[in-house]
Amino acid sequence: MIFHYNKTPIFYTQEGQGPALVLLHGFLGSSRMWIPFIPALSKKRTVVTIDLPGHGQSGCLGETHSMELMAEVVNALLETLKIDQASFVGHSMGGYISLAFAEKYEAKMSAIILLNSTPDKDSKEKIRKRERLLKIIPKSIDAFLSMAIVNLFSPETKDQFVTEIGRLKKEALTFPVMGITAAMSGMKDRKDRTAVLKKFPRYKLIISAKDDSLIPLALAKEMASACGVPIKIVDGGHMSHLESYDEIVKIVHFIE
Repeated sequence: MIFHYNKTPIFYTQEGQGPALVLLHGFLGSSRMWIPFIPALSKKRTVVTIDLPGHGQSGCLGETHSMELMAEVVNALLETLKIDQASFVGHSMGGYISLAFAEKYEAKMSAIILLNSTPDKDSKEKIRKRERLLKIIPKSIDAFLSMAIVNLFSPETKDQFVTEIGRLKKEALTFPVMGITAAMSGMKDRKDRTAVLKKFPRYKLIISAKDDSLIPLALAKEMASACGVPIKIVDGGHMSHLESYDEIVKIVHFIE
């Protein structure tokens, strides 16, 4: 389904009935990542997924898609659907957006789960890396996607997901290059929301993977401790929803 934000088409899905659960995908992903989860999670909930701006079937909103802007898009969707309150699960970039939503619309959020994500901002080293990539991506999108998507998986599991890696790259190649660079610019410029997560008054959880090279387990543990948030540790790398699917379904299914 499509709704429009500032005259830009934004794709979303809505399944089930009951308390709302919003699932936000990560960078270079789309709402398709949640398809295997919907049958189980929609039995007792209204499950909402969205293609974030510049990803999937959604259009671009500008040269930078800040986390705040994408949180506003999500809020506009919930208003369109007449959903007053929802739980959020955000994978990677989706977690950054969930925290931006929590900061601006806390009363509308009943729970937050960060999946392979962090409330911290980028380190100086990571900012420099993103700045280099922003110059390279428009010239070498194919090579960038090949490298970036493979690196999402742990060395131990990537050979098991060759088909999925190929599908993810094929899908990402359909995204506008501007959508990819706009999201990367937004992630590069995002602020530290450790305090937002720490003061969030309702259910919150961090799910981290043992071999996640993008959000290392040590960093996840540090953030969980600093924010007073429980942490669940699963096997695999940054793509826990694939590498540890059964465990993620169980954790989310019993969200308070």
